[in-house]
Amino acid sequence: MSAKFDIFSAAPALMKKWMGVSVEVASSLEPSLIELVKIRASQINGCANCINMHTAEARAKGETEQRIYLLSAWREAPCYSDRERAALGWTEALTRLSEGHAQESAYEPLWAHFTAEEQVKLTLMINVINGWNRLAVGFGLWTDPAAAKAAQAAVAAA
Repeated sequence: MSAKFDIFSAAPALMKKWMGVSVEVASSLEPSLIELVKIRASQINGCANCINMHTAEARAKGETEQRIYLLSAWREAPCYSDRERAALGWTEALTRLSEGHAQESAYEPLWAHFTAEEQVKLTLMINVINGWNRLAVGFGLWTDPAAAKAAQAAVAAA
């Protein structure tokens, strides 16, 4: 799929702010957890661009192939911590919000493994990746992971 247009050129001021928020939120919790959340939400949303980008980023940050491959079956796979499972459950509940009220059952494990502040940070991350998924799928975006990393570094330096 080819992009319908360049969203960064179409709305540069807002996209710069969106990228800034994205980078800041992504740095608010441990990197391995953030990448798992980004990948899982992107899998649910069918966002090839974000799956490609975040699996590459996860590998660069030391994530194992096993944990990346098993992410869609995280409930059955023994390689995730209880904290990661709580985050993945919360990610699925919020990403699939229209399918029912799964957040009610996901909240207890979330509270057991995350402080109130961390819960807000995680929820913001889930919102950010769901937003990126919608931008990428909606506008047919495909970004090379190296180009995305360079863009993030430029925003962080600004």
